[in-house]
Amino acid sequence: MIEVAAAIIENELGQILIARRKKGKAQEGLWEFPGGKIENNETIEECLKRELQEEMNIEIQPYEPFGVNDHYYGETHIRLFAHKAKFLSGDIVLVDHDQCEWVYPEEIGRYEFAPADIRFVEIIIR
Repeated sequence: MIEVAAAIIENELGQILIARRKKGKAQEGLWEFPGGKIENNETIEECLKRELQEEMNIEIQPYEPFGVNDHYYGETHIRLFAHKAKFLSGDIVLVDHDQCEWVYPEEIGRYEFAPADIRFVEIIIR
């Protein structure tokens, strides 16, 4: 099983940051909540801060668990931990994504998300 963290990042307008996986990556072309693999002896919060700095050049503050989703991509078992986070600072520079957008919660259902993230989309649009 691979443990992964995803950030539901909110800005001061109440928008959520989503990102599209670039060509050549697993789940290419699908949208996701940014994050990454949790390293040994790393908390979910530490992982999210590190990953968002590495992948998007931004600082965030995770503040509350949002949910957990177990998903299988074929034989690969992913356990995805989502946390709410506040956007603190930085100009977004994309590494693993080819596009990102700030969207209002009611707009999020218009995007095609990676299967592991869909559970969190459903929670947001309820």
